[in-house]
Amino acid sequence: MLACILVLLAPLVFARSATQAPLSLDRLHDVGNFASNHPLDVSTCPGYTLHSLVETKIGFSAQLNLAGNACNAFGDDISELTIQVSYETTTRLRVNIFDRERQQYTIPDSVIARPPISNTSLATKSDLVFNYEPSPFAFWITRRSQPRAPPLFDTRISSLPTAPTGPVIATDNSTILNGFPLVFEKQYLQLTSALPLDANIYGLGEVVASSGFRRNIGVNGGSIQTMWARDVADPVDENIYGAHPIYLEHRYDEATKESHSHGVFLMSAAGGDVLLLTPQRSETSLVQYRMIGGVLDFYFFSGPSPMSVIEQYGALIGFPTWQPAWGFGFHLCRWGYFDLKETREQVLKMKDANIPLEVMWNDIDLYHAVRDFTTDPITYPAEEVRAFIKELASNDQKYIPIVDAAIPKQINSSDIYHPYTKGVEQNVFITNKDGSEYIGQVWPGYTVFPDWFQSKTQQWWTDALRNWTESGVEYSGIWLDMNEASSFCDGSCGTNADLSNTSVPFILPGEPGNPITDYPECYDPVVSGPSGNITVNGTLTCRTETSSSLTKRGLGAGQQTGVDLNTPPYAIHNGNGRLSIHALATNATHASGQVELDVHNLWGLMEEKATHIALQEISPGKRPFIISRSTFPSSGKWTGHWLGDNFSLWSYLRHSIAGVLQFQIFQIPFVGADTCGFNGNTDEELCNRWMQLAAFTPFYRNHNVKGAIPQEPYRWDSVASASRIAIAIRYSLLPYWYTLFAYSSTNGTPPVRALFFEFPDEPELFDVTTQFLIGRDILVTPVLAPNVTTVAGIFPGGGGVIWRDWYTHDVVNAKAGAPVTLPAPLGHINVHIRDGSAILLHAQPGYTVEETRQGPFSLLVSQSADGHGLGSAYIDDGVSYPPGPSRTLTFSVTQHQVLIKGHGSFHIQQRLTEIIILGVSSKPGFVSLNGKRIGGWMYLPAQEKLVARNLNADLNGLVTLQWK
Repeated sequence: MLACILVLLAPLVFARSATQAPLSLDRLHDVGNFASNHPLDVSTCPGYTLHSLVETKIGFSAQLNLAGNACNAFGDDISELTIQVSYETTTRLRVNIFDRERQQYTIPDSVIARPPISNTSLATKSDLVFNYEPSPFAFWITRRSQPRAPPLFDTRISSLPTAPTGPVIATDNSTILNGFPLVFEKQYLQLTSALPLDANIYGLGEVVASSGFRRNIGVNGGSIQTMWARDVADPVDENIYGAHPIYLEHRYDEATKESHSHGVFLMSAAGGDVLLLTPQRSETSLVQYRMIGGVLDFYFFSGPSPMSVIEQYGALIGFPTWQPAWGFGFHLCRWGYFDLKETREQVLKMKDANIPLEVMWNDIDLYHAVRDFTTDPITYPAEEVRAFIKELASNDQKYIPIVDAAIPKQINSSDIYHPYTKGVEQNVFITNKDGSEYIGQVWPGYTVFPDWFQSKTQQWWTDALRNWTESGVEYSGIWLDMNEASSFCDGSCGTNADLSNTSVPFILPGEPGNPITDYPECYDPVVSGPSGNITVNGTLTCRTETSSSLTKRGLGAGQQTGVDLNTPPYAIHNGNGRLSIHALATNATHASGQVELDVHNLWGLMEEKATHIALQEISPGKRPFIISRSTFPSSGKWTGHWLGDNFSLWSYLRHSIAGVLQFQIFQIPFVGADTCGFNGNTDEELCNRWMQLAAFTPFYRNHNVKGAIPQEPYRWDSVASASRIAIAIRYSLLPYWYTLFAYSSTNGTPPVRALFFEFPDEPELFDVTTQFLIGRDILVTPVLAPNVTTVAGIFPGGGGVIWRDWYTHDVVNAKAGAPVTLPAPLGHINVHIRDGSAILLHAQPGYTVEETRQGPFSLLVSQSADGHGLGSAYIDDGVSYPPGPSRTLTFSVTQHQVLIKGHGSFHIQQRLTEIIILGVSSKPGFVSLNGKRIGGWMYLPAQEKLVARNLNADLNGLVTLQWK
C-alpha cells in the first residue's frame, strides 16, 4: 500500500524518471574512494582457465584460475574458483561456479530446500549436454536430441556480438559492451550468453513490462531487468516488489515448423541486472548477468514444451501451496474503511445487490496507532471485530487483515506493546553492525524489523499471530504487505530522532494537500464531474481514443574485507537509486553477521514461510491462506501474490494479464491484480470491464486507495450486473479451477496459460498478451480499451480446433492465424470452449463458495470433430492440510458415449444432474444412463447440442451416458 505514496514523491526523491541523466557504469551516485580505485571497465579482464577436472557420480568438478593479470574492474578479482557440473535429472542440469574459499553469499538450504539428487549418473541420459573450452574458459549447453541445433546457452566469445559497442540502449551508457569475459569479483560477477536474434524470452521479474509478457530484447536495443525488491507503485519497465532470475526461452524452427522451449535459472539472492540486448547491426542477441555479490549457480531446464519447463522449475524450487476452496471466491477490500460500521456496510450492500462476496478484508485502518496485531479501540473495538467475523463465518464468509513488515518501537515504559518487548527479550530484530537496534520508519512511526535468520523469530512470530486471533481478530488468512522490506527513511534513522513522533514524512492520500484527482485515460472529471459514470446527462464521458503506449555457506559481504556495503561500485538499475532508499540500509545486520546487501531479496520469502508455518500451528489441519507483495523463487510454496499497487488505468488492465502469466512461470500461480485499479479513481466503464476480466484470474480482489472514489462493484448498476454474470461463471467453473490448482500443487503445471503454452508451433501466438487460457480448455478474450463494443481475438489451433462460445455454444468460424471480430457490448466478456474437452461444473452457482460446492454438478462436453473428448476433476474437502482423502474423476468421450470413472476414497455427496454434449451431429433416437433409457433430454440442432437433465448420477461409481 505504501507505493501509492511513492508515486507522489517520486519526481522529487525516489524514482529514476525519464528526464534524469541515464545510468552509466561509472556513476549513478557518489560511490566514493572505493570505486574510484577501480577502472569500472571489464575490457581488460582475462577470464579464467579450467584445470584439475575430476569426474563425480553426477557430473564433474574442476578448478578455474584467472587466465592473466587481474583487471579488478569493480573490486578485487577472485583468482581461484570452483565449477561443479551436475546432471541432476534427465531434464535439469546445474552449473555452479563459486569462489574456492566459499566466502561469497549462497542461499542456505534452510531458506530454499533443494530436492534430493540421485547418485546414479545421468550424464548420458540427460537431454542437456554441458560443453566447454578450457582456456579462456567458456561453456555452452546443447540438446542431445538436437545435436545440430544452436546451443541453448553459449558463453563463447566467438558466439557473441563484436565488442566494444556503443550504448546498445541509446539513453543508457551502462549498456556499452566493452567485452564478454567471465568476471568474478566480490561485488561484481558478469556472465554473458548469446541468444538468437530477438529471441522469445519470458519471465525475469517482477516487472510491469511495456512489451507485455514477451520481454523486449530488440526494440530500442532491448531492456534491463533489475533484481532488487522495491517498494513502489507499479512503474513500467523498472524493478518492483520481487526478484525472479528465471527465464523461459521459446524457439521456433522455420524449417521444421516445430518449437522447443528451455529454461535458465540463476539461484542467487544478490542484487543485479539481467540485460536483454541486441546491438545495432548484430545478428545475435544476448543475455548478460551483472550481479553485485553471490555466486553463479545456474540451473538449466530442457523442456521441451513451455509447460514442462515450468514444471521442471517447480520440481527444483518447490510446487505451489494448496489453496483452500474458499480462496477462489470474490474478495473485497479498500484502504479507507474508517471503522467497523463502514466495513460491515460493504458486506450488507453486496448482499443487497446479490453480488457474491466470499472474503472481507481490512487494510491498516483496522490498527490502533497503525501497529501490527492490534485493533483500534474506538473504530474497530476488538470484541466487535470478533462478533463481526463470527457473523461472516455464520454465512460461510471469511475475514483477512493486513500485516505490515515493520514492528513499531516502544518509546517509553507506559507504552505497552508486547510484540516489540517480547522481540527485544528474544533478540529477534535486525541490528546495526555494532549490535544496536536497526531503526526504520514506516506507518506507525519508528520501527524495527524481524530477522528471520534468528532462531527464536519463528516462535515469536507465531505467538504474535496467535495472540492477535485470540484477542478478537479471528482471521481466515493473512495479507503480508510492505515486505521488501520497506522503510521511509534512508539508513538506520534512530540516531537523534524524536522516537515519539509517529507521523509519516508525507501527506496521506485523500487528505488536504493530497487529493486523488487521477481518472482513467479518457475520463475528464472537469467536464464530467467526479462520479466516474459512463454517461452524464446522456453524454458519454469517455472522450479520447485509448493510447497503446501505455554445504558450508559463505556469509558474503558480512564476513569479507574490501567490500563496500553501502554503495557497491557497480550501480544496478534500481529505480529508487541508492539501494537503501525506501528499503533497509544494505549494512543492516542479520544473524551470524549476514548483511542486508546479500539477503535483501529474501526478506519477503522468509516472512511468507514463517507466516505459513505459524498458521499451520495456530489452525492445525487447515490450509494457510496468504497473499504477499514481495516474492522470490519458492515463495509459491507458502503464499499467493497480488500484483501490487497498480493504477486505475486501461493500460494497467492490459498489464494485469502479463502479470498473471509471468507468475505462472515463477511457480506462484495464485495471483491477481487489484481489480478496478488501486491508485487514482476508477470509472464505471473501466471497473465494469475489469470486474469481468479479473473473474478469470486466480486471485480475485477489488481494492483501492484511500481518498479515491468508492469502487465496490455495487456502486454502478452496470458494474453490478457485469459482476454477477462474471462471478456466476467463475463459481460454475470452480471444479475446473480447483483441479488445475491441484495439478499445480502436485506437478507444477501452470493453471493460467499463454496461448503458445498450448499451441507452441504457432508463431503468431508468441507475442499475444491480450488473450489467455485457463487450463487447456477455456479461452478468454477480454475488452481492454474504452468505448468499444467489439474485440478482436485469435483462435489458436491452425483452424483444426473447434472453438465454441461459452454462452451460446455456437461454433466460431475462425481461420488459421486470422483475428476474429467478436461482439463485446459493455458487461460481456468473450469466453470460448476448446473442443475435445470435458469440464465438470457446479450446476447452481451460489452466493458463497460453500453454498456453491454443496449444490449439484453438471458436465459440459465439447466434442472434437471425430467425436472425442477428455477431462478430469479432483475433488476433496477443500480445506484440509495436508490434503486428506480425495477422488479424481476422469471423463472419456467417444462417439455416442460419455464414460465417467473415479478413484480415491473421498465420498462425493453431490449428484451429477446434467450432462451437455456439444458436437452431436444428429438427433439421437434414445439416450441411456448406465444402460437404462431416460427421458428429460433434448436436442438443439443449431448448436448440435444434446442436453440430458435430471440424471441424479452418483459420482462415487461408474457413470455411462450413451446415445444412438
